[in-house]
Amino acid sequence: QVQVVESGGGLVQPGGSLRLSCAASGSILSINAMGWYRQVPGKERELVAIVTNGGRTNYGDSVKGRFTISRDNARTVFLQMSSLKSEDTAVYYCAVNCVTPLRQMDYWGKGTLVTVSS
Repeated sequence: QVQVVESGGGLVQPGGSLRLSCAASGSILSINAMGWYRQVPGKERELVAIVTNGGRTNYGDSVKGRFTISRDNARTVFLQMSSLKSEDTAVYYCAVNCVTPLRQMDYWGKGTLVTVSS
């Protein structure tokens, strides 16, 4: 069993910054990648940023230059968001692609709401 828990969401003014955290726990043998996705009602979930076990990163076009993904250990990932815009308002989900004793698959957190508004 794998648990993925996000934290750090909240209300922030346009132009402000916010830092999201995600921690994975449970029967994890190895993690291949950790990433952030976001979704607003009526739209598909979209990639925000992802970091592989080797440290390779990839960002969605709309956040390049404003958001930074990082990992401080094998099971924790952060998303530093700066110069936030109203269109960044969404529920942010953390995803972990990992290997357990039973399988390799993506595990998702329940999401944390980020609201950018004055």
